[in-house]
Amino acid sequence: MKVAPYRGRDGHDEGPGEVTGPDPGLGPDFPRAVLHHLGTGVLIMDTSGRIVYANPWAERLLGRSAAEMTGRDAHDLLHRRADGSRLPHERCMLRAPLRTSFAEQGSQEFFERADGTVMPIIWSTTPLLRAGRQEGLILVFGDFSLYRAAEQRMTAHTAALERLTGRLNLLADVSSVLMSAVDAVDRMRRLLRLLVPALGDWAAVTLWADPYGTPEHIAVRSAARPGRARQLEGPLRLSPRSATAVVRLMQAEEPVLLTSNEVRDPSAPLAPVEGQLFERLGGQCAVVVPLSARRKHYGMLTVGRTGDPPAPNDAEVRLLSDIGRRVGLVLDNTRLYREQRNVAETLQRQLLSPLPQVDHIRMAARYLPAQSAMEVGGDWYDAFLLRDGVVAVVIGDVVGHDLTAAAHMAEVRNMLRALAWDHQKPPSLIMSRLDEAVTYTSDAPMATLVFARIEGPEGGPWRLNWVNAGHPPPLLVTREGHTRFLTGGHGPLIGLSAALHLGLTWPDMDEQLPPEGTLVFYTDGLVESRGRPIDAGMAKLRHHAAVLARRLRDATVDDFCDQLLQRVRPSEDDAALLAVRLPPRGAGAPGDPRPEPPPQAPYSPAAPDRAAPGSAQEDAPVTDPTHALRPE
Repeated sequence: MKVAPYRGRDGHDEGPGEVTGPDPGLGPDFPRAVLHHLGTGVLIMDTSGRIVYANPWAERLLGRSAAEMTGRDAHDLLHRRADGSRLPHERCMLRAPLRTSFAEQGSQEFFERADGTVMPIIWSTTPLLRAGRQEGLILVFGDFSLYRAAEQRMTAHTAALERLTGRLNLLADVSSVLMSAVDAVDRMRRLLRLLVPALGDWAAVTLWADPYGTPEHIAVRSAARPGRARQLEGPLRLSPRSATAVVRLMQAEEPVLLTSNEVRDPSAPLAPVEGQLFERLGGQCAVVVPLSARRKHYGMLTVGRTGDPPAPNDAEVRLLSDIGRRVGLVLDNTRLYREQRNVAETLQRQLLSPLPQVDHIRMAARYLPAQSAMEVGGDWYDAFLLRDGVVAVVIGDVVGHDLTAAAHMAEVRNMLRALAWDHQKPPSLIMSRLDEAVTYTSDAPMATLVFARIEGPEGGPWRLNWVNAGHPPPLLVTREGHTRFLTGGHGPLIGLSAALHLGLTWPDMDEQLPPEGTLVFYTDGLVESRGRPIDAGMAKLRHHAAVLARRLRDATVDDFCDQLLQRVRPSEDDAALLAVRLPPRGAGAPGDPRPEPPPQAPYSPAAPDRAAPGSAQEDAPVTDPTHALRPE
């Protein structure tokens, strides 16, 4: 094949000439000028694979002159494997168009430069046809090393991003587990399921919050030896020397890398804690992460490796350190929550009253706090003996659901007790005095309550005398299951009439009570919620109370309360419930041969070591002994 010489603008020959004939209108030298100045390597080969033309860019890329390459077999001269070794002719992809007449392209081939280095190329070969006959091929190629380096960087960046995403996803899963509402042991076991085998072949959580107590492996997990891991869970016996070493490890500010040689020696200080993990679960090293927060030290997390690489890298150590800090914060928050809850529970039990046991009447009370950390609120119940031997019963609710509401509740409750003891009756007078006292001597907000007196001669009949200050009405349940709300006696809320100078009053109501009937006093948290109006809640309470009265005729009032709460299921607001069970007709009367009913259940939301108010007043003066109940 002959190629006409190309002459530059200065008239000198610049190399082989063009291969196609017709003049495109820009002069016969134009196609050749394009090949000459093209910014990529171009080699033209004849049908035997010998180079007949190389443009200047090919010379630059290969470090070889066109004259040096012309007439040489392109495959033998240039084509190599990645390691620089020669490639057989039959494996040459660049010569394929000579056999198939089809264009080919790729990026997995290599050319050898003049200095012996190997250059990856991106290439394309096209059959060279003239008048329908194949006279060779054209190879266009470029240096692919820059593209390959960029691809490798992108691959590395992608891998790093995937690792970072994996770590972030792991941290998200860890946070989800640590915030779950399960006990500490279950929470730690779920945590170890995330860490093994993602960050290690085995892991253990050892807690020792009390230096005077006993450290314990509360959770141990191994991917290869799950049975042995479970056997390692439990308390540990430490010598003073080992205890000192463990405390030092717990107080470390950063993770500590331990090797098996440091702990497998039985005499090593850490052998009782870490040595048995290595011995039973294997491995050469482990990372120990202290579990600390707010200067409190709770234990340590140990993550061991048995395979290659034996030790975690810096990123994995930082990740474990972050997880350890999260676990430490969760343990510390659990401690703070437990302390707050104990304080709140103690406060609540002191604010609530033990129930007095009077003659054959039996009482039961329940208090259900709202779902909050402090678990105190403005709901309360009360029952106490007055000077005339009558039982006073109170159910009330001060606005609010926090410690402030509980403090105001205690104010209102104590005022009511004092006024009831001093004035005795009628209930309307006591409500009027309480409204004035709350308005002028307290900063308590408004409150709703029912104040009632249960009175009558020994053996009955018994009567209920009450007033209602804006509170849900009591429910009267007979032994046969008939129910009725005692809707009378309604007046304004406490703290409203006197404050606004309304002059409102509370009408006194009186109701005869059936023998063996049950009075149910409750707060609105028992019958009202965001998804249920109070009318629907009261209807539900009435229905279940009727069903239980028929089914539990011989059951205690405590059983009645417990099953009623199970059926009503209050959940959002705090709620108080007080049930009073009346004795059969004639029970306790002089000459009654029937035995007394079982003693009142000792269970009460109030503190168990507190005595019921009035329980020691057997000798208290009774104003009208024929119309009052006497304490036992």
